[in-house]
Amino acid sequence: MSSQKPNLPDSRVPGLVIDRTEDVLTFTLDQADRGNQVSGRMFDVMLDELQREASQAAARVLRIRARGKVFCTGRERAGRDTESVRAEAARIIEFKCSLRTSPLISVAEVQGDAFGFGFGLAILCDFALVAEPARLGFPEMRSGLPPAAIMAYLGEYTLPRLAFPLVLLGDPIAPERALQIGLISQVCPLDRLSSEADALIERILQLDPSAVRRCKEFFVAAQQKSFEQNCEAAVESLTAGSIALLAREK
Repeated sequence: MSSQKPNLPDSRVPGLVIDRTEDVLTFTLDQADRGNQVSGRMFDVMLDELQREASQAAARVLRIRARGKVFCTGRERAGRDTESVRAEAARIIEFKCSLRTSPLISVAEVQGDAFGFGFGLAILCDFALVAEPARLGFPEMRSGLPPAAIMAYLGEYTLPRLAFPLVLLGDPIAPERALQIGLISQVCPLDRLSSEADALIERILQLDPSAVRRCKEFFVAAQQKSFEQNCEAAVESLTAGSIALLAREK
């Protein structure tokens, strides 16, 4: 890992710790007694950090981890009327969009169970490393709530015929199954999870920062465009990247 000395932790909101080095921004969920559920205030703070990074490009990697036996069992639902519930829904969607499109390479370090928003959070990260004992699932329908925030993008990560039973029936799956159908990146023994995440982050930090950002930007954009549009964009991307490479060689 980077040898840079980390800044002091930022604890602006209960249940969330933010740490920084020059290269790595870390979100640590720290509310184990509540299943590390994400509160509205935690959403606000994390979203603020993501938007700041999108405009200032200070860090290079976002690491999301948790303390305790579970990773994240969902999100807080505090709204009790149409206006407040709509605001909560809009906030979670804005956060997910910001995470997916962030110029930072995101790494989820899932040491325990991840349900609902927690599982969706891991899926949205560029890399999702999950410990072998963890259980993963979308139990929302068991409470009568179709998980639309998950369904908005789940089909982009796995085949619809595999995705639909997950959200309809809500049965938890093992990490090995999630890996098999393309929802996570790697399954690790629990005692090696952090070291595997360290090694991955170190590999990312060894790459050229500008090239990494361009790579992620093009990759994310390409998921929403046609083949013809992507080919046209590839000409511009390859040209800009090659010119930048030539400049460094000089």
